[in-house]
Amino acid sequence: MATKAPRENIDESDLSVRAPKTVAVGVPAVVHALQIAQQQMGVARTAQTLLRVNQKDGFDCPGCAWPEEDKRHVAEFCENGAKAVAEEATLRRVGPDFFARHSIADLAAYDDWWLGQQGRLTHPVILDEGASHYRPITWDDALREIAGALSALDDPDEAVFYTSGRTSNEAAFLYQLLVRGLGTNNLPDCSNMCHESSGAALSETIGIGKGTVSIEDIHAADLLIVAGQNPGTNHPRMLSALEKAKQRGARIIAVNPLPEAGLLRFENPQTPRGIAFGGTALADDFVQIRLGGDQALFQGIGKHLLERAETDAAILDTAFIETFTSGFAAYRDALSALAWDDLVTATGLSVDRIRALGDVVAESSATIVCWAMGLTQHKHSVPTLREVVNVLLLRGDIGRPGAGVCPVRGHSNVQGDRTVGIYEKPSTAFLDALAAEFSFEPPREHGFDTVQAIRAMRDGAVRVFFGMGGNFVSATPDTAVVEAAMARVDLSVQVSTKLNRSHVVTGRRAIILPTLGRTDRDRRGGAEQRVTVEDSMGAVHASRGRLAPPEDGLLSEVAIVARLCALLFDGETGPRADWTSLEGDYAGIRQHISRVVPGFEDYEQRIAKGRTFFLPNPPRDERRFDTVDGRARFTVNPLEYPRIPEGRLLLQTLRSHDQYNTTIYGKDDRYRGIHGGRRVVLAHIDDIREQGFADGDLVDLVSEWQGPAGLQERRAPSFRLVAYDTPRRNAAAYYPETNVLVPLDSVADVSGTPTSKSVVIRLEPARSPAATGAR
Repeated sequence: MATKAPRENIDESDLSVRAPKTVAVGVPAVVHALQIAQQQMGVARTAQTLLRVNQKDGFDCPGCAWPEEDKRHVAEFCENGAKAVAEEATLRRVGPDFFARHSIADLAAYDDWWLGQQGRLTHPVILDEGASHYRPITWDDALREIAGALSALDDPDEAVFYTSGRTSNEAAFLYQLLVRGLGTNNLPDCSNMCHESSGAALSETIGIGKGTVSIEDIHAADLLIVAGQNPGTNHPRMLSALEKAKQRGARIIAVNPLPEAGLLRFENPQTPRGIAFGGTALADDFVQIRLGGDQALFQGIGKHLLERAETDAAILDTAFIETFTSGFAAYRDALSALAWDDLVTATGLSVDRIRALGDVVAESSATIVCWAMGLTQHKHSVPTLREVVNVLLLRGDIGRPGAGVCPVRGHSNVQGDRTVGIYEKPSTAFLDALAAEFSFEPPREHGFDTVQAIRAMRDGAVRVFFGMGGNFVSATPDTAVVEAAMARVDLSVQVSTKLNRSHVVTGRRAIILPTLGRTDRDRRGGAEQRVTVEDSMGAVHASRGRLAPPEDGLLSEVAIVARLCALLFDGETGPRADWTSLEGDYAGIRQHISRVVPGFEDYEQRIAKGRTFFLPNPPRDERRFDTVDGRARFTVNPLEYPRIPEGRLLLQTLRSHDQYNTTIYGKDDRYRGIHGGRRVVLAHIDDIREQGFADGDLVDLVSEWQGPAGLQERRAPSFRLVAYDTPRRNAAAYYPETNVLVPLDSVADVSGTPTSKSVVIRLEPARSPAATGAR
């Protein structure tokens, strides 16, 4: 029997701190996953559901985007995947009676964990202007309200359409069609806040904004550099792939400010070795780098390779460089002029340490560099990732087995959403194909990304906000600004499976549309429908839920968008399609995608019987680079790294282990030794003492940012100081609690990604104790 939802917020006074773990997964992970699953789903439903996760005839995990091998294990899920499934397949319900009991003011007093724990949304509800409670509304009336608000806009750009990374290819394609049919490209998405820097750097240097490796390449690599990433928490199934590579002789280097248990030792619960014989030590070397020092590290590796090549030409892949690249001479000259002392200052590593890493790269026959948010959320993230590419180009490590770039995506279909058109800066080729397929002229002017959308909302230029999944208010930077901006919107609409903070911080009017999740059976047009997703390595496969929906009549995301299209487009204006037919048979949407997006030819046939197919990847498949000059491009990037003012710390925001993005599964981060609470800040003991505090003291975190209008400060109250193994003057704390500290206008150059990994803070004695996690 599933337990009841909690009645109170996280009580931060119960927080305890223990020694961090040095091993990940193992039996404790299995036990914890099953405990949470049974609490949410009950015993029978847990077994029924988990055995279908990531199976060819089952559903894609709603968690991360790590790919599966063709041969699947009977338990093809990780601890956090099990938690994600349990959250969606929960037996808890949030219906009209819930909203009758809880006013908006009441709900606003609860934290993100409590809101998410209440269960699945079952009925459309509306918050009238000035009302204290949401009230029930029929599906037809809710959709007419939304269509009416969109039709009444003076300009289509007065609407913003946000997308989370869990939306299927079919729903995302139809959604972007609706938006462009209205006449705007305001399609911000969660990519803007995570891997936008990766896309910008890779598109410029190798001609595609995606990684160039497959899961088989991971297994075949000679060297894997895992930088700015914590796979033990964020992508646990990656550990199995790293273990397989290790068993085949690969060397693994972990580059991170914090030691992460998952890269130290992995106890694979699916093998006897993992259960009974101590597991596998993964990282051969842990490189504890200063926050924001990764660009300098890869410049140092490149500089060392070039210096060695002066006496040993075989260090460089000269044939590859001459045949497939441009810009080498300028890159070589720039690194020659770069001072080693500056690289030492930026990284916190000695020259000998950097050179030793360069030697490992020089000895590798095939190198893959994997990364995540630790590299993408700095002001200089795009130059950092260009330098990653530079090092790989020196060795010819693009477009051959076991080598390449591997940006590890978060949400399960964030990459697929972008592939099928969720992008504020669409290409001319995509818009031309869309116009030809649907007989309309889509807008050509670029739209708002996430940060630009918030600014427009703040400035009163947006009247309608539409969120297709996700938790926009909690996920975005500068929380106080975002909440005030949302309050200025005339109508906010959230398409969601569960309650979150974006349902209690609303526009003047608000509508919640509950929707089916990945685990739910989706029956339309007299048949069960399947959807498709693209994983982190460009592979597309089908997903089909099997559970009875939480409520009869619940609509899928596809059905919601199709019905809105039918209300908005009369066949004379906007895109032309048979919306009723598309709602009733998703194969029709896939036919449209196959004619608009290259690589989806014979879409339906290729996903039949659970088969996976790879989308074209010119750098990987044929060493073809669709850049401005048709070659992979070496780039010159002036050295950048954060300068930390005296008496200040540099903060990175991160996830706990009981968390996925803004969804809080539980109160612990057991790998880091944090139990029963979340409001902690991890810092070096010498920095804690130097600031006049002791381990365990309560402090307020105050961020400082020098903006155009002068020094700006933001405060996050009542965090417990925890002495931790981190570089001096570097600190870490969990989001979304610390998103309030990230300035809206502090973004990465080129990509516009918020700089959540380099926030300058000072510590002050807490003004009041933190008894609970309430805001």
